[in-house]
Amino acid sequence: MTNAIEAHDLKKTFGGEVRALDGVSFAVEEGTIFGLLGPNGAGKTTAVRILTTILAPDGGTGLVLGYDVVDQADRVRTLIGLAGQYAAVDENLTGRENLTMVGRLNHMERDAVVRRAVELLEEFDLTDAGDRPLKTYSGGMRRRLDVAAALVARPKVLFLDEPTTGLDPQSRADVWAMIDHLVIEGTSVLLTTQYLEEADLLAHQIAVVDHGRVIAEGTPTRLKADLGATVLDVGLADAEVARQAAGILDGVGAKSPTVIGTVVELPVDNGPKVAMEVLRLLDQHALVPTTFRIREPSLDDVFLALTGKRAEGEDDGSSTTTATDGQRRGRRRTPAVAATTNDGGAR
Repeated sequence: MTNAIEAHDLKKTFGGEVRALDGVSFAVEEGTIFGLLGPNGAGKTTAVRILTTILAPDGGTGLVLGYDVVDQADRVRTLIGLAGQYAAVDENLTGRENLTMVGRLNHMERDAVVRRAVELLEEFDLTDAGDRPLKTYSGGMRRRLDVAAALVARPKVLFLDEPTTGLDPQSRADVWAMIDHLVIEGTSVLLTTQYLEEADLLAHQIAVVDHGRVIAEGTPTRLKADLGATVLDVGLADAEVARQAAGILDGVGAKSPTVIGTVVELPVDNGPKVAMEVLRLLDQHALVPTTFRIREPSLDDVFLALTGKRAEGEDDGSSTTTATDGQRRGRRRTPAVAATTNDGGAR
């Protein structure tokens, strides 16, 4: 398969001090979704801006369908669509007028733009609102229109920078369905997100970035498997007792336990067997769990283990419940993909 996006040793520093990207390298195959995950300031948006010709790198090269994002920037812009974190549409225009404006800015013929606007309004379930000013739209409608605007010129490569931030669950699910549909039609997608469920559902391949470098990459299934077969969640009376329990349980599993509020999370390879050992150890130290659960690992566990923090878009850790794969949407594609990523730094 050919690559839709390639980044080779990209570097970017802001103000001579903040190193946003420190040798970013990855390749995304055509017709796939690549998920780029990381905490705020990890460099996700910087990488997107370089690959979409908005920023010039300080070093390294970027290619989109074989074209250099610096030397052949004009050509790259004809091949890509970008939906950034903030809406790039005019709230004083109607939805139809916004799409028409974008088409004309892309030098499309007027008749073709009119037809394309009708198609996109229908595809994104905005036909009834198409002639209303954008300022009357809900947040989910605005976000759908923003993604639609990125598709007016039928780009072969689409960059989505946190496309569902701030949306309600139903609107987020609608955007997920649209992304799925685009890929089925042949569009290649680079997706940055802080919602780990989103990456788990959509991405064929994932890279986690932190402090300027890729710290893990692979399919969602492989990343979770690398963490361990199961996770033990041990709830204690308070945070101090939880920290005490974590110290006692350190060394029981292949990885050190993590304390989230009053819960100790311990990745292990043999959940039922280790669970008995954990309970015995706690009993020996007169510690009584308030809750105890064995579950499958999630991408949130992977993210936490790698970065030491939960993703900003996820639960704050006060809850002891985490959705397992079986609770997520019941479908996952079998991808034909082999992508690798390196990025990092401040956004």
